Amino acid sequence: MPRRILVAEDQADIRDLLVMNLQQAGYAVDAVPDGAAALDAEDRQPHDLLVLDLMMPGLDGLEVCKGLRARDSDTPILMLTAKSTELDRVLGLELGADDYLTKPFSMAELLARVKALLRRAEVRDAAQAARGAAGGERPIVQGDLQIWPTKRTVAVRAQPVELTALEFDLLLHFAQHPGRVFSRSQLLDAVWGYSHDGYEHTVTTHINRLRSKLERDPMHPEWVLTVRGAGYKFKE
Repeated sequence: MPRRILVAEDQADIRDLLVMNLQQAGYAVDAVPDGAAALDAEDRQPHDLLVLDLMMPGLDGLEVCKGLRARDSDTPILMLTAKSTELDRVLGLELGADDYLTKPFSMAELLARVKALLRRAEVRDAAQAARGAAGGERPIVQGDLQIWPTKRTVAVRAQPVELTALEFDLLLHFAQHPGRVFSRSQLLDAVWGYSHDGYEHTVTTHINRLRSKLERDPMHPEWVLTVRGAGYKFKE
C-alpha cells in the first residue's frame, strides 16, 4: 500500500504541482487549501506525512503544526515557507516541524526530503517495536541527563524536558556515540537522512535549540560540545 501524504497549500498552482509530483513518485496524496481543512483531513484519516505551507489563510502552517503536536501526533511534517529568516525556521522547528524547505525549491529536493522523513519514521518505529519486545529498558545516563530511547523521553536533573521528534533523534544519535565528532554534513545524513550543501544551518539551529533546553548555560554547554573546525560531539 502506498504511503499517504497530505498537502496543505493555498496556492492552487503550487498545490497541483506538488500533488502531481508526489503521485508520480508513487505516493497517495490528499490536498487541501488551508490549515483548518488540513486538521479536518488528518482527523478523518491520519497520514504518513504532512507537507504544510507556512503562510495560509485562517490557520497557518505553524498553527496546524502546533495543533497536531498538542494531540501527541508524531506524523512527520515538512514545512514550506517563502520566508527565509532564522526566526521563522526556529518557530517552525520549535512547534514540531521535522524539516522545512524555503521557496523556491526543486521538486527533486522536495521528494528527497519526503523520502528521508518517511525513512526516518520507519527506523524510529522499528526501533521502538524492537525495544518494546525486548522488555524494559535502562536509560542512557550522562551526569544529570537521562534519555529513554523507547519512551522517547528526556530528563535533566530529574525534570522532564520537552523535545521535538527531530531534537530527540539528534540528541539520541549523539548519546549513542559519545566522544565521536560529527560534521554538520554527517549529522544531516545520519539524522535527517539527506545531505545537501547549503542546509548545514539546519543542524546549527537544532543544536542551539537542544542546548537552550538542556544546558544550564547554553553558551558553555556540558553535553553537546563544539569541536572547532570539525563539528560537534557528545560528552564522554
